[in-house]
Amino acid sequence: MRRSKRYKSASTLIEKEKIYSLKEAIDILKSIPHVKFDETVEISCKLNADPKKSDQMIRSFVVLPYGTGKEVKVLVFCEPEKEKLAKEAGADFVGGQDLIDKIVKESWLEFDSCISTPQMMRLVSRLGKILGPRGLMPSPKTGTVTEDIESAIKEAKAGKVEFRMDKFGCLAIGVGKISFPQEFLINNIETFLEALNNAKPQAVKGELVKSMYISTTMSPSLKLKVSL
Repeated sequence: MRRSKRYKSASTLIEKEKIYSLKEAIDILKSIPHVKFDETVEISCKLNADPKKSDQMIRSFVVLPYGTGKEVKVLVFCEPEKEKLAKEAGADFVGGQDLIDKIVKESWLEFDSCISTPQMMRLVSRLGKILGPRGLMPSPKTGTVTEDIESAIKEAKAGKVEFRMDKFGCLAIGVGKISFPQEFLINNIETFLEALNNAKPQAVKGELVKSMYISTTMSPSLKLKVSL
């Protein structure tokens, strides 16, 4: 893979075999020359769990105390009598069959979070093949299938992020922007790690995380000390 001069320059600041503390890693990422946009800081983990075993699957969520730095567009599927409440709570798109048809017929996906009332799931379930692979399918496990749509909307807007282990036993999550103060990023990451540890299935024995890396959108990765 061909790398840019900026990427190659950044790589000289990183020792490939070194395991960094969180503070050290963030210091380095902040010192690296950046592109013109505000890059996302991402944590990637290799987990000690077997994605082929249903009792070891990991899917949960975390509300980051300082958010992700991204404006979150929220879609809510609900009954007509609840649409006003959803809009007042801050939902960007509210509806039922009309929105389902728009997604199916127009491949419309201009939202970042999807919430549904339990009653609407019998209709929303047909969107599984579209929303599922994108991590947008409402689920009771992540609190996005709920009667309390007002709280769910506020959490999504405040920085709620879902995370899910993939078929390779890995997991990645955006934890803020590189422009965030260091203490904001550290707090967000520590909050995520606590949520990840709480989501550890009982069937998984030993340490949950085998290895963990931190990077920005366009930077090399730094290996982190695992502390759960």
